[in-house]
Amino acid sequence: MAKSVEIKGGDKLAAYLKEVSRKVNKASTLRAGFLEDATYPDGTSVAMVAAMQNFGTSKIPPRPFFTIAVAQNSPQWPTDLAKLLNANGFDSEVTLTLMGFKIVGEIQDSIVAFDSVPLSPKTIAAKGFDKQLVDTGQMLRSVGSEVT
Repeated sequence: MAKSVEIKGGDKLAAYLKEVSRKVNKASTLRAGFLEDATYPDGTSVAMVAAMQNFGTSKIPPRPFFTIAVAQNSPQWPTDLAKLLNANGFDSEVTLTLMGFKIVGEIQDSIVAFDSVPLSPKTIAAKGFDKQLVDTGQMLRSVGSEVT
């Protein structure tokens, strides 16, 4: 529920709205997912590997963990954002940072939970186990967010 603020007088209202505007405009962009600086030890882009896994290639079937995370969670993001914005005094930087943490967790949860396209016997033999989307854990650890 939105908190109410009682303001009497036009000058006080103008000052309050100016302060809210300043806080809301502190940050304007949240990026969450596999950011460009995330790489495997050999320099391979984690974003590229994640895209190949999510959408598939000629040799890899689609394992749409990212698509599922967005489809399942994004309908709630506007409500969550509004609640966080109100709870944080309309500070957009704090709000977007917290939303970033939430979305990162949702993507990571989707990676861990994904279990619908079995690995090939050859891949299982090479890895030594049959869990999809997990080999070294690098992709899971590389999910991040950034507020600007």
